[in-house]
Amino acid sequence: MTRLTSCADAEGASRRAATEIARRLESARRERGVAHLALSGGSTPARTYELLAHELEHWEEVEVWFADERCVGPEDEQSNYRLANEALLSRAAGIAADHVHRMEGELGPQQGARRYAQQLREHVPAQAETPVGARGVDRVSERPEKGPAEALPVLDLVVLGIGPDGHIASLFPGAAALDAGEQELCLGVQDSPKPPPERITLSLPVLRAARRCLLLATGAGKADAVNAMLAEPTRHVPASLLRRERLTVIVDDAASPTPARR
Repeated sequence: MTRLTSCADAEGASRRAATEIARRLESARRERGVAHLALSGGSTPARTYELLAHELEHWEEVEVWFADERCVGPEDEQSNYRLANEALLSRAAGIAADHVHRMEGELGPQQGARRYAQQLREHVPAQAETPVGARGVDRVSERPEKGPAEALPVLDLVVLGIGPDGHIASLFPGAAALDAGEQELCLGVQDSPKPPPERITLSLPVLRAARRCLLLATGAGKADAVNAMLAEPTRHVPASLLRRERLTVIVDDAASPTPARR
């Protein structure tokens, strides 16, 4: 079941999210010796990242990934890496440079996606996904890895925002990218409805395989999207396709779903 927390305002939601992220990372570090964290861009998580920089004590054993990126250079004002670097990476003590895996947007969507998929396979432990039937929901099995076509890298935590249209990362409503098979870990996007049109994104199977996704939404402009996300799964609302039992949603009161539709 989805865990939903509503806070009084955006600052409260950011603080709650930073605390939850730090708790999850510390748990992963204790259990497996390393924590794999994927970040998203956008204005909503920036304050959370600023708080997170000082919330977590041990950054040395955290590997930082990205949920998506615009096809721009790392210094471009539209770069998700630049936002994360300014808000979090440059402030958190102990993050090693080789533990930060940015998507190379400057390579273009296809080459950038191929390079990132290779990094995921090389650095993130994989487990196979086995379908169980109902609504296309999968579960992670404990079978040994049998190769990249049958196994998915399992990130410990993916931080996501949500667009007013219900998109997550760079997976947009009705997009062909939503139909990618499990062998497609990372996708090049050439026709994003939001500028810039060229992007790189983790695939839906990789997001669904993560041990936990944390979705943060603030402001009245996100309320309809949060309602739609918690309703029946549909390709018209990509956020609704996340694994409900592995999803934590943190909102402020303005973005909180109405009781009638929860």
